[in-house]
Amino acid sequence: MRAPCWLLLVPLAGCFKAGEVVIVDRATVLEQEAAGSYPELEHALARAEVAPRPVPLTPAQLEALGIEAPALVDHTNLTDADAADALLVERCIGEGNDGLLADTLPACRKPVDRDETDRLIERINRARRQLWRWMRSQRPGASLPDIRRAWQAIHAGGVVCGGWRQKADGSWEPKPC
Repeated sequence: MRAPCWLLLVPLAGCFKAGEVVIVDRATVLEQEAAGSYPELEHALARAEVAPRPVPLTPAQLEALGIEAPALVDHTNLTDADAADALLVERCIGEGNDGLLADTLPACRKPVDRDETDRLIERINRARRQLWRWMRSQRPGASLPDIRRAWQAIHAGGVVCGGWRQKADGSWEPKPC
């Protein structure tokens, strides 16, 4: 009689066995600390970590640190007149006796871009000369020096407080407020 085929495989069944399963136990707290794991300390440090954020400083504190306080005005939209007023107060430019702006950079109280200041002076003086020519065309009988003096008398009242201006003797002084 013939034995079924599966009976031939029965002796081989003992050769197959499941792999060993190893369960690794977690280390004890003492072993973790000895290995360099400090969960309590790590959690305490994580809770107390430094979060970068701006520190509010007053303008006086900034000045004491040698930092110029930021302006409250957005300088990107300044007109030539605004820039000239700022330079007049800082004594970098001055209102001359002839009605034109003059370069007074040696007396300037802060560092400025010389080329930019020169271009500003040229633009404003060119605009003033054009204005005087137009004013003269409106009054053909008036002379240019007379128109300049009349314009300058009115303009002097609108010069920014503390703006650098030329005195009659040629020296410079801030406009009194």
